[in-house]
Amino acid sequence: MDDDSAAVLALPSAPDAIELRHLRAFVAVAEELNFGRAASRLYLSQPALSRQIRALERLVGPDLLRRSTHRVELTLAGEALLDRARELLRGLDQAISATRSVGGELAERITKLWGPADALTANDGTLPELRAACEDLHAQFPVPPEVAIAPVNAAGVPALTLTPAERPITTLFLHGGGHAMGSAFGYRHLVGALAISADTGVLLPEYRLAPEYPFPASLDDAVRAYGWLLDTGVDPTLVTIVGDSSGGGLVVSLLLRLRQDGAPLPGGAVLMCPWIDLSCTIQKAAPGEAQPMLTLQAARRCAPAYIGEHSLDDPLLSPLRADLSGLPSLLVQAGTGDAVLEDARQLVDRVQEHGGDARLELYPIGTHDFHIFWSFLPEAADALDHAGRFIRSVTAARPSARSDGARGGS
Repeated sequence: MDDDSAAVLALPSAPDAIELRHLRAFVAVAEELNFGRAASRLYLSQPALSRQIRALERLVGPDLLRRSTHRVELTLAGEALLDRARELLRGLDQAISATRSVGGELAERITKLWGPADALTANDGTLPELRAACEDLHAQFPVPPEVAIAPVNAAGVPALTLTPAERPITTLFLHGGGHAMGSAFGYRHLVGALAISADTGVLLPEYRLAPEYPFPASLDDAVRAYGWLLDTGVDPTLVTIVGDSSGGGLVVSLLLRLRQDGAPLPGGAVLMCPWIDLSCTIQKAAPGEAQPMLTLQAARRCAPAYIGEHSLDDPLLSPLRADLSGLPSLLVQAGTGDAVLEDARQLVDRVQEHGGDARLELYPIGTHDFHIFWSFLPEAADALDHAGRFIRSVTAARPSARSDGARGGS
């Protein structure tokens, strides 16, 4: 076809009802000029192939093929569509191929990043080695430069504040690490990204870790940090408490402790891949999972160190067995291949059974705590965006969200 062929047929915008199978069917028949060969090529029956061509012709308007007993020919409209349809399908196939390739590269990158910690877990590495591997992992991610970071003493708990553009501090973040690893310093990158997404300041406490300080040391620290935040003048209904992995479980324990003590509850909570079941009876890796990170081996090693001499009958240690009524709104996020996915499911189900507001967001990710890969993993960036929107909805609940009293905390 010459350059003037584009003027042969001026079609309006393609109807939304056109499906890719219609175009693939048309291209196959146009290239074979034979319905039988085209049907074999697409693994379709001839009647099904003919129906798809007819459907396409009804949607675009003119006939695309001339059919006779022994021949199939392209009409002028069919000729105008053929090269364009080929180009569209070729581009789509290339896009899918590139996406699958990138997805494989990202999965490989995540596996390499988790590798040292996984190897230490599998080979009974010492706790100092595991803690160092955890810090090394977090050190590979950039801290957003837009966030101002400052140390504070939060009612006796050492902590960091991360504030974008002098925003008020309305969020408390409890980091993960199996109750035995992780640090405020290491989590600056993730919490900084969350602060930007939520457009608010975040308090990141350095709570005490097991086994040196078993339960309830970290919970006591979380209570003090939350109290310090309220003492800055922020309205508790504008506060969101966030936690990832074991930090997510600690958030639920904190909410139950505040309710038990008659303290004011926050306006909402975000749980990122929460590890809640310390009995380690409901966790399971997805079939074929290559890098779940939080394996049963790791969970069964960390849980006893955190539980110490306490009984799992304590609802603060076993929130899935507790009365979960009266809690603030929860946004729970998890990966579909996460070993603790069932923790998230059961928590949301139980909160809803008790009349509470809880929403579960699932992401097609085959690793635990995928949020820490926010700098290169699209699903993690998307999850942080959703978490930020949830936090903004809490801080926007009342006009006092930007009050002078709240701003004093930053």
